[in-house]
Amino acid sequence: MKIFRLLLALSVIASLAFAGGKELAVQLGLNPSSKAIKQWEKIFTKDRKMKKLGIDKLSDADKNALKKYLTSHAADSDHPEAAGM
Repeated sequence: MKIFRLLLALSVIASLAFAGGKELAVQLGLNPSSKAIKQWEKIFTKDRKMKKLGIDKLSDADKNALKKYLTSHAADSDHPEAAGM
């Protein structure tokens, strides 16, 4: 069972390793317009919140790309992400 979990975790990490901000958000099930810019920024300062959303497993570069995408398309941004886009 531990081997299965390890392989699953490694496959998720590998698939996320080559993704951009939007792809990371989709894979993690995050909708940028579900929160305001300040809310997304706060999530990235709290280890507990990042772990809850699965962000903690990402590299620093991927975290930065994801944060940039989420804040750029947050509900109160100039270009909020529309549902289904």
